[in-house]
Amino acid sequence: MRRTFHTLNVFTDTPFTGNPLAVVLDCEGLSEQRMQTIAREFNLSETVFVLDPLDPVNTARLRIFTPTRELPFAGHPTIGAAVLIAQLRASEMLGGAGLGLAFEEKVGLIACTVRRQKSGATQASFILPRLPRRLGEKPGVEAIAAALGLQAADIGFGAHQPSVWSAGNAFTFVPVASLEAIGRAVPNPALFSTTFAGSGSLAFLYTQEVVREGSHVHARMFGPGIDITEDPATGSAAAAFAGVAAQFERPEDGDHLLIIEQGFEIGRPSIIYLRLQIEGGMLVDASVGGAAVMVAKGTIEA
Repeated sequence: MRRTFHTLNVFTDTPFTGNPLAVVLDCEGLSEQRMQTIAREFNLSETVFVLDPLDPVNTARLRIFTPTRELPFAGHPTIGAAVLIAQLRASEMLGGAGLGLAFEEKVGLIACTVRRQKSGATQASFILPRLPRRLGEKPGVEAIAAALGLQAADIGFGAHQPSVWSAGNAFTFVPVASLEAIGRAVPNPALFSTTFAGSGSLAFLYTQEVVREGSHVHARMFGPGIDITEDPATGSAAAAFAGVAAQFERPEDGDHLLIIEQGFEIGRPSIIYLRLQIEGGMLVDASVGGAAVMVAKGTIEA
């Protein structure tokens, strides 16, 4: 059967930057094995498959695959699918307050809003399906440094220390002292998977020194154990980073916007918007947002 697919660049409004994504439409009847085969064929960090919702009140059911496994949740497929579906189904409703969508993902129901900006860019945001939670034991600083080709002195700044968090997918968050140091990071394949085993071999490095004026955090994400040499933009890590920011920065009560830049070292600059709501010194709500732009359309026999 011939099925339509679109490719988009996510967390950017400029084609050929950001994080590439394939979205396959009309996926009823596709087996899980076939979805995995198609994702392997696209060979992008994620491919999302759009199915009819289990509850007809919702917009769609999404299944998300890397080239090697299915994910319960991921940020850039959620953003990209929201922008695409909104543009295809109700483009005329994207001005003003925007269009609300509800996606069924394995992690749970995800509420999205899609808006067209005055610049013409289309942006989507989603409320975190669950608040971040801190997980188990973190690796030691010496082990982290060795696994990333850094020195122990490069790890940590201010109150920030390595930690493991999840808002659907687990990551080891590694604070790095400077932009220069984060630029030197190169995963050591012999050490990486065992060092970061507690977070599924995913490491999110971040520093408060930035490249782009207006950004607050500069980040890199490595996942060589799941065939992600380096991810241009990682929405599920940004979601979990809400917990990191609340834990180590202790922001005052109110709404806060963090702008995370990622992908600059690999020529795919990406911008992620992370909003936090703090009440009584605690994180009570958060959302992740960004723009997406369509790049190509085609059909696949599947």
